[in-house]
Amino acid sequence: MADSSLSSNNSSSSLRDLTHTASQLVHWREPKKSAAAFGLSLLVLLSLATLSVISVVSYLLLACLCVTITFRVYKSVIQAVQKSDEGHPFRSLLERDISVSSESVRQLADQFLIHLNWFSNQTRRLLLVEDLVDSLKLAAVTWVMTYVGAVFNGVTILILADIIFFTTPLIYQKKKVKTHLVSLSSAQFAPCLAQSVSVFRLRSIVTLRLFGSNWRKLCRGEVTGNQVFIMFGLTEGQL
Repeated sequence: MADSSLSSNNSSSSLRDLTHTASQLVHWREPKKSAAAFGLSLLVLLSLATLSVISVVSYLLLACLCVTITFRVYKSVIQAVQKSDEGHPFRSLLERDISVSSESVRQLADQFLIHLNWFSNQTRRLLLVEDLVDSLKLAAVTWVMTYVGAVFNGVTILILADIIFFTTPLIYQKKKVKTHLVSLSSAQFAPCLAQSVSVFRLRSIVTLRLFGSNWRKLCRGEVTGNQVFIMFGLTEGQL
């Protein structure tokens, strides 16, 4: 009983770790790993669009073997030259436990069975027209999908989904940073703008009052036109 509970905790923790790792990759917390995952997934999908599945799997395994064999031979030569005994270069990976416990398989099977039963019930309900409106909605969706299938195939849709899956969070983060910078700039610029507007309004009011009083004096003949312009800082050369 204790062993089963321990394996259940290990499987749930591994599932949480996998979900956390996927979230880190999608949100570009580590740009190098995210770029590698995005490039590799896009390369595989583009290869599937042009080559067969057997060819893609064969090329991937061949590339992986070329890298690992070259690295193993390189480390062996370095150890022979330096006369060191570091052991196998992939020892940490070889000693890592990657076995799948029966409890985790049972949990995955239970989850799959739940979704399979739900899918079977929904399919039967829609195809046998238990609800006419829902069946008509399904007919409309399938009719639209015929046009989508005429333009895109499954691999093309997966390529578009992969691009959207990796680029949308990155664009959102950059847009969020720009919005934050604009809000900070607006917050810093708003007091200066308000002060400038207040000074401009005050000067406009004072100027209008001075001009009104001097205009009345000009009409009564108490001052001349040149004197009025000189009061506003204008010389005869500017008139």
